[in-house]
Amino acid sequence: MTEPALRLDKWLWHARFLKTRLLATRLVNGGRVRLNHRVIDKAATLVRAGDVLTFGLGPSVKVVRVLALGARRGPPAEARVLYEDLSPPPPAPDALEPEAAPAARQPGQGRPTKAARRAIDLFTGRD
Repeated sequence: MTEPALRLDKWLWHARFLKTRLLATRLVNGGRVRLNHRVIDKAATLVRAGDVLTFGLGPSVKVVRVLALGARRGPPAEARVLYEDLSPPPPAPDALEPEAAPAARQPGQGRPTKAARRAIDLFTGRD
């Protein structure tokens, strides 16, 4: 007897990782999903309980273990039962690099001239 399976794009949609099934299909067909360490490029690939998926979602990488397949796309609480999140925790906010503040200018001075722009670029190290 074969164990139950579900299409990868449909499972990603059921688990509420993506808003639409079309987006899930594009993610998989783009080769941006790994199933048990193998790059997958077909949305019709079957997923079974126990499989590990790795994919990029926004600025982070998600690593999830499939626990159940799900029969429908239900509420978020129902979707969280379908997987176990194995992703590493995000870095602490203080560990992130602070963004460089723009150069201070006196109010009312307008945009810098070409000569002023070259001087600013030379000072900041941009070429």
